[in-house]
Amino acid sequence: MDSITIGLWTTAGMLCLVFIGMRVAFAAGLAGFLGLVWLRWNGFDYAPERFGKALEISIKVVGQVPHSKVSSHALSLIPTFILIGYLAYYAKLTTALFEAAKRWIAWVPGGLGVSTVFATAGFAAVSGASVATAAVFARIAIPEMLKVGYNKQFAAGVVAAGGTLASLIPPSAILVIYAIIVEQDVGKLLLAGFVPGAFSAIVYAGMIITIALIWKNVGPPVSGFTWKERMASLPPALPIMAVVVIIIFFVYNPFGDAWGTPTEGGAVGAFIVFLMALYRGMRFKELKAALLETAKLTVMIFTIIWGVLIYVRFLGFADLPGAFSDWITSLTLSPMLILICILLAYAILGMFMDAIGMLLLTLPVVYPAVMALNGGETISAAESTFGMSGPMCAIWFGILVVKMAEFCLITPPIGLNCFVVAGVRDDLSVQDVFKGVTPFFIADGITIAVLVAFPGIVLWLPSLAS
Repeated sequence: MDSITIGLWTTAGMLCLVFIGMRVAFAAGLAGFLGLVWLRWNGFDYAPERFGKALEISIKVVGQVPHSKVSSHALSLIPTFILIGYLAYYAKLTTALFEAAKRWIAWVPGGLGVSTVFATAGFAAVSGASVATAAVFARIAIPEMLKVGYNKQFAAGVVAAGGTLASLIPPSAILVIYAIIVEQDVGKLLLAGFVPGAFSAIVYAGMIITIALIWKNVGPPVSGFTWKERMASLPPALPIMAVVVIIIFFVYNPFGDAWGTPTEGGAVGAFIVFLMALYRGMRFKELKAALLETAKLTVMIFTIIWGVLIYVRFLGFADLPGAFSDWITSLTLSPMLILICILLAYAILGMFMDAIGMLLLTLPVVYPAVMALNGGETISAAESTFGMSGPMCAIWFGILVVKMAEFCLITPPIGLNCFVVAGVRDDLSVQDVFKGVTPFFIADGITIAVLVAFPGIVLWLPSLAS
């Protein structure tokens, strides 16, 4: 049996394990290990006396993967970014951010919903975790919206959808993971997320206003804030903006050399928010809770990475990514149509898998195929299919798939943000939240279509850093 066939059968087995409920990390790790044993034993012509040797070699390969990959310097970004988010919550910075947005924007139809989206975007700029963002604003924003007569399903949908912005707006854990898997510049990918993330927030806001105008009782406007009250709301929200500026200057300084690496920026940002939290009265109980939540989420992400990287190592030995790339480039369809089909496949796959696991499992196969469609990783813009160089195509595709991962956070049956919002609020069922996020599927579709049609939205900031 050839290695490609073994790779296909093993991948099918892994997907079956995922669909019957096994966690992605364990399904991928088990499939990768068994696939490695199968490949090696196949190389020994299935000689019974050589099975032990095949098992020994596979165990050594699997044992090397977690340390060699997860010890990557770039992955240290993830816990620091997550810690920033939890410290900001316990420092009450999120409440201040929402209050400022409410006083300035709540007067428009659906204004509290729009305020929530912009507040989640601001919080996303200091937190790399969508789940944490959704959980925080389910506690802060939903009670405010219900108090003034918002439809509870709509309010829940706004928070669940707004939480997804943390996947795209830097610092983003998923963008970091993408950069590591495809071996691209982390700093440029983080930069690339700013404009699409802001654009996505604006599209969400437009959708909320449109719904509030059509159905008057869904999201009534809130008025009565004086200019004095509006101005007074700005100073408490400025600390988050200060942290955002510091992280940007560490990633990319528009006036000269960068101040440091993204990892150092995350560490400095976490330290500054920690000092702010202490100044605002955070005690040991809150600090302990922030550290524990950070550790839990970090361990979950790293466990997924460990398991999937074992599977990725197996894919490399089976040469499945190369075979898939050859098949994709041999199709007679338009490259843009193929790309759109790939994005649609992500939308379907995301209904059954979590975002990080989905990207980790698919990128080793899909990424080389997309690069091949464009003409290769070293292609120039003039000679490429999509009108951009290889490195720029990698950044553009990264933003597209991360936006698809955002989409998957709110799609049934396992949209994680929807479960988080329902878990935080006893008065909401998961079905309520899924009904509330339905209009945002259209908003995400509009955003993805614009990013595909106008790559310059994604590539403008990274091109400045070149």
